[in-house]
Amino acid sequence: MQTLLPNGKLGRVDETIDRTLDAVGPRLKRLRSQRGVTLAGLAAQTGISASTLSRLEAGLRRPTLEQLLPLARAYGVTLDDLVDAPPTGDPRVHLRPIACHDGSVVLPLTRRAGGIQAYKFVLPAGSDDAEPDLRTHEGHDWVYVLDGTLRLVLGEHDLILRPGEVAEFDTRTPHWFGATSAGPVEFLSLIGRQGERAHVRAAPRRGTAR
Repeated sequence: MQTLLPNGKLGRVDETIDRTLDAVGPRLKRLRSQRGVTLAGLAAQTGISASTLSRLEAGLRRPTLEQLLPLARAYGVTLDDLVDAPPTGDPRVHLRPIACHDGSVVLPLTRRAGGIQAYKFVLPAGSDDAEPDLRTHEGHDWVYVLDGTLRLVLGEHDLILRPGEVAEFDTRTPHWFGATSAGPVEFLSLIGRQGERAHVRAAPRRGTAR
């Protein structure tokens, strides 16, 4: 199977994905042990059931993107560190795209743990009839659509975002996002684990010529 990576190159990723995802379980268990967190405590932090967390750690279930993100936030690590994906693309740029089994690709854009984390998401075309699996967790999210059409379900609102449009929300609000049948979607996400928000420090004055 060949997958289009964010760098625009085609690559054979099946075996790499299998090895990467198979190694996530032991890493999750080790992190929880190091942090001294119970399954019940982690479930409360992430919104993922204790039984699902147990299966993920035992390798009986492979993690999805929607599970990896809150887990990375809960442990205070970057997504690429959590998954430990192999480096790809230009060796001068130390970014590691993470290909998920659902066809999506995540490109972490920040290296430090804690604070606001930046990611680029590439989601494959979806189904307009897809039943959203809404999740909640601590934090704040700022989403900017680069290309394609993004469907964002936020509480009682079902939104369609197009290139150049932005959504900002408290992630304690039930939410879900995905592509539509119109095709793949690419977007940026700034996620603050403890509710940190992006702040505008400067803006052009009204009436100022550009």
